Amino acid sequence: MASADAVPASGGGGVRTASTGAGARGGATPAPRTDAPRSPDAAAPRGPRPGPPAGAPVRAVPRWVWALPPVGVLALFFLYPLALVVQQSLSPDEGGTSVEPYAEVFASEAFREALSTTVWLAVGATLGCLVLGFVLALVIAFVPFPGGRAVAKFIDVFLSFPSFLITLALLFVYGTVGMANGVWTDVTGAAEGPFHFLTTPWGVLLAEITYFTPFVMRPLLAAFSQLDTAQLEVASSLGARPARIVRQVILPEALPALAAGGSLVLVMCLNEFGIVLFTGAKGVTTLPMLVYSEAILASDYPAACVVAVVNIAISVGLYSLYRVVSRRVGA
Repeated sequence: MASADAVPASGGGGVRTASTGAGARGGATPAPRTDAPRSPDAAAPRGPRPGPPAGAPVRAVPRWVWALPPVGVLALFFLYPLALVVQQSLSPDEGGTSVEPYAEVFASEAFREALSTTVWLAVGATLGCLVLGFVLALVIAFVPFPGGRAVAKFIDVFLSFPSFLITLALLFVYGTVGMANGVWTDVTGAAEGPFHFLTTPWGVLLAEITYFTPFVMRPLLAAFSQLDTAQLEVASSLGARPARIVRQVILPEALPALAAGGSLVLVMCLNEFGIVLFTGAKGVTTLPMLVYSEAILASDYPAACVVAVVNIAISVGLYSLYRVVSRRVGA
């Protein structure tokens, strides 16, 4: 006969019965084993999968993938048209591929004259812009006068003007029927005025200096704004004259800006087309004007492309030289 021992409960007034023997073997349901193996589905955690452990390397997109969009745009809108120009320069009218167009263009007197005119106009305009721009920047930066800040701001606005606008203004002043000739004829009673230089190379040179001088002044004004005025005061207190201060204190600090502005003006003068066209200087033929005349007037596209390739090569060479000079002078 099974026996049941009554054991007092630890927490209350009831009793806890411990069943043994036949009663436990009879109708009691055994508790499930907690150490029984579970299925893989049951063992899998619920919810989102955990991410990579902290510090694990993440695969980055290769850098060349990010370079594809800008390179594609550059190739479509610049390199492809440039390749067409080079291809056309190697395609004579007889067909095929040959350097004959280059030989014909280089042997022509018109090309040699246009090249020399382009070079001396660009060099002359650059020197004039450097001298005039340096003097004007000195006055604006170091000579106090009413409206100095307004003039400095106007330099920034002037940079946005198109080149033909400056040429048109010079025509109103120095043209055949311009203001200067009008005043001369009114005063002297002459049939015409003496100012006819605007249609000569000197008129083109004046127009280019007038238009490109602010491109030299802008970097110079930025350089002068960073110049320590204590150096100028010390030099002046030691008895140095203004010319010596400019030569020994200001000019060395301005050399990087002069190199940058002068190189930029030189490249832009080599490629200038609007000023020469609007001055009406028929005897002045530069390389851009020669491209225009060969392509539009003479319909000689291989020759026009040859001149264009030469012009591009000169511009790229000068730009490379500008980069080298800028690194060495610290611009």
